[in-house]
Amino acid sequence: MADPDVLSSPSGSDDDNDIVTEGSAFVHNEPAQDDKDLPKVESEMEVLHEKVKKQIIKEGHGKKPPKLATCFLNYRAWVKSTSHKFEDSWQEQRPIELILGKEKAEMAGLGIGIASMRSGERALFHVGWELGYGKEGNFSFPNVPPMADLVYEVELIGFDEAKEGKARSDMTVEERIEAAERRKVEGNDYFKEKKVDEAMQQYEMAIAYMGDDFMFQLFGKYRDMALAVKNPCHLNMAACLIKLKRYEEAIGQCTIVLSEDENNVKALFRRGKARAELGQTDAAREDFEKARKYAPQDKAIVRELHLLAAHDKAVYQKQKEIYKGIFGPRPEPKPMRSNWLVLFWQWLVALVCRLFRIHRSKAD
Repeated sequence: MADPDVLSSPSGSDDDNDIVTEGSAFVHNEPAQDDKDLPKVESEMEVLHEKVKKQIIKEGHGKKPPKLATCFLNYRAWVKSTSHKFEDSWQEQRPIELILGKEKAEMAGLGIGIASMRSGERALFHVGWELGYGKEGNFSFPNVPPMADLVYEVELIGFDEAKEGKARSDMTVEERIEAAERRKVEGNDYFKEKKVDEAMQQYEMAIAYMGDDFMFQLFGKYRDMALAVKNPCHLNMAACLIKLKRYEEAIGQCTIVLSEDENNVKALFRRGKARAELGQTDAAREDFEKARKYAPQDKAIVRELHLLAAHDKAVYQKQKEIYKGIFGPRPEPKPMRSNWLVLFWQWLVALVCRLFRIHRSKAD
């Protein structure tokens, strides 16, 4: 095959634009990103409103979303005084939809912040309690104390002006699938241009149209239509995440596909690559072996299995050298005396003892 990572599509996907990863798997460990504590940002503080301040973590691109645009975003939220994290859409792997100008009262400050962002931008917002959960706070979910100032870490995935002011819940099934398909195609175009971040944003927006609440309602041909768009987006997201070395997230995207189609070769292959990168060699081998069962002629799968075998051999040799150094060389065995020499000494000792007894008896 021209591209060693192209799987020869026994996966059941007939999407010609499906993305494949590049490069061979090698095993190493990446430090886990700590998302529990408030992030430390050194950038300048920008005042958007008397109660909303902004610090840019990562620049975005393009224009800012207009009023009534449907925005797709991920965010984490903390109570500023206690650093208690009370929401995290990244952890749930489910982007949030927010229509600017129609957000809930407790998200007024967040809405002001999002209106200042560009697609792909990540920023930290400091929001006063007056534009958050207010004087009373919230004692259900999420749990926010009274008069609590908030901190949001937000990434604007993108926004959609095509259906201004129209929420996903108000769209027909066909409209949502069409919107998701459009985003997927745009993502594939970005990927071909090696704009991985932009491609991933489009896939995330496509997936946002196919949320769990929507998929739960579908059956028959409509569910098949939705999955035909949704699953390739998860697989393409996994390809992007592997390129960005975000292996845990890539595993999550593949696992979502495998929950719908447990024998999906591309999902097994990409999850195996991500697991191998994290050093999870046994789990990676299990994925590759299962993928080979359904695509026995695929050279990419065979190559990954050979790489794992070579890695295991290298680890064994290294451990062998380490243990050899710990215990030191084995002592050389001492040569045993010949049997005749032993017998001679036993005879000599016995003779001396006998002569001594004879001499003593004569003396008595």
